[in-house]
Parts: sequence; C-alpha cells; structure tokens
Amino acid sequence: MEETKINYNKEFEKEIKRILTLSNKPKLLLHVCCGPCFTYPYEMIKDYFDITIIYNNSNIYPEEEYNRRLNELKQYLKDISSNIKVIEFPYDNLTYNKDLEPYADQREGMDRCRICFRKRLGQAIDYAEEHNFDYVGTVMSISRFKNSQDLNKIGLELSMGKNVKWLPADFKKNNGYEKSLEIVRAYQMYFQHYCGCKFSIRSKKDEL
Repeated sequence: MEETKINYNKEFEKEIKRILTLSNKPKLLLHVCCGPCFTYPYEMIKDYFDITIIYNNSNIYPEEEYNRRLNELKQYLKDISSNIKVIEFPYDNLTYNKDLEPYADQREGMDRCRICFRKRLGQAIDYAEEHNFDYVGTVMSISRFKNSQDLNKIGLELSMGKNVKWLPADFKKNNGYEKSLEIVRAYQMYFQHYCGCKFSIRSKKDEL
C-alpha cells in the first residue's frame, strides 16, 4: 500500500500560526545548501524566526564548487543587508562520500540522496540541540528535484526525542521554485546546474 503523503506546506502554515502566539521569535538553525535555494524560503520565514544558517555541505564536489556556492550565499546576505550568521563546517568530501559510494550508480532521488539528507540534517539537528536552538530546518524542499516527503520524514525522525523542533516545510509549493528564480535573476546570482555531488554530475552528463 502506498504511503499517504503529508502536505508539509500546510504543516508549515500551522507551525507559523502557533509561533505567532509566542512573545519572542524562536531561534532557528537553518540548513542551507546554496544561495539560490535560500532566497525564497528566507522571504517565507524571516518575520517569524531569529535565523542562523548552517552550511555543512561536504557532499558538494569539487571544492571550488563548494566555495563558490558558499561565497554566493554570503554575497546575497550582504546584498540584502542581512547580518545572519553563517556557521561553516570543515569541508571533507572524501570522508563524506564513503557512505555514498555503494550507491554511486543510482539516479538522483533514490537511497543515495536519502543517506545524504540524513547525514547533513542529522549533523544540523545535533548542532541545534547542543547550542540551544528552538527549531531546525532546511531550505532544500525549494528544489524540484528534492523530495519534500523524504526531507521532512528524515528531519522529524532525527529530531524525535531531541530538545529542538523540526520545522516542516515544502517551499516549492505556491510557485516557490519559480519565485526563487525571479530573485536569482534580480540579483544576478550564480545558479548551479547539478545537485552538488560528483554522482549527480555524472548523471547530468548521461542525460546530455
């Protein structure tokens, strides 16, 4: 039997309504994979949270691409006059890929991606709990190629029993992806054409 899909955009809206009843903005640790994916989600959440960004994306290959995406994110924060702090984790693609290599031949969106989500989101959730954040979430659901069911299910599972709450979201809803592209064009941002990992580069080449 096919698993019932959850509307995580509605779950997000419910959570925002609850947050609006609070006297203070909760602290959110937001996992960000690149500047373009941050743009529209930021517009969605900026009025409701005290935001800190975590950039822990050792999946990105090569290192030049990792740094380019990080620098583009930092430049966008400057362009919008934001003082949001970016927490950077050390880059170690070689170690990171050891768990992904057995799934190298899979197409994007399968077990390799779910393992990758679990590694990065797990690290973010642990950091959020250790540093007393109220919420933790990710911008990755803005992408048409990221399964919001997988992302949220993993986030909810990993945060269970923790002293930090997962922020459910599906930022691609309500034309979110298209709105993010409008912002990217307006700020002339670098927009990558593959997920980030070396396996996705290979699959993109296969499609050409």
